[in-house]
Amino acid sequence: MKEEVILSALRETGAMLEGHFLLSSGLHSDRYFQCARLLARTDYAALCGRAIAEKLTDKPDLVISPAMGGIVIGHEVARTLGIPFLFTEREEGKMKLRRFDWPRGARVAIVEDVVTSGGSLIETAELVRHHGCEVMATAAIVDRSGDRSPDFGAPFLSLLQAEVKTWDEAQCPLCAAGSEAVKPGSRDLLERKG
Repeated sequence: MKEEVILSALRETGAMLEGHFLLSSGLHSDRYFQCARLLARTDYAALCGRAIAEKLTDKPDLVISPAMGGIVIGHEVARTLGIPFLFTEREEGKMKLRRFDWPRGARVAIVEDVVTSGGSLIETAELVRHHGCEVMATAAIVDRSGDRSPDFGAPFLSLLQAEVKTWDEAQCPLCAAGSEAVKPGSRDLLERKG
């Protein structure tokens, strides 16, 4: 899948937002990717899942995704490959596999919707390894990590590499101009409910 196609789909579905955003990483940005809007379209979800599955060089035994953002795309990748899908979720601030049993020795692909700092993917990879499984690949629809590209200890692939500016709050020109950052992601919604 060409990057222009995924970028067009993100724009069409309103999944690429512009403004002043506080990211889950704590960084500020003038652009936010809300892939839930893209993945709400089942045709785009299937297309992205197929595209990620085709980029994997080896077939894993299963796909694991961090909740919430990775659930739909991870499921679509697993469905395309005809393999099981599991997801991790936060419990008391730590990533855990709460609803499933660990399949010992499994070769795992970890799939996320958007990577900025890679924190959720890194936590999930550590959890997978801790339970005796191999992380054979990591993937995302959008990689917005730029020059801060994290090391997941396994090959990383994405459908779109987005060059997006991010700043620490102290250096954020949007804050300096008097704009207030908003946090539209799912993690904040979950924290407010808890």
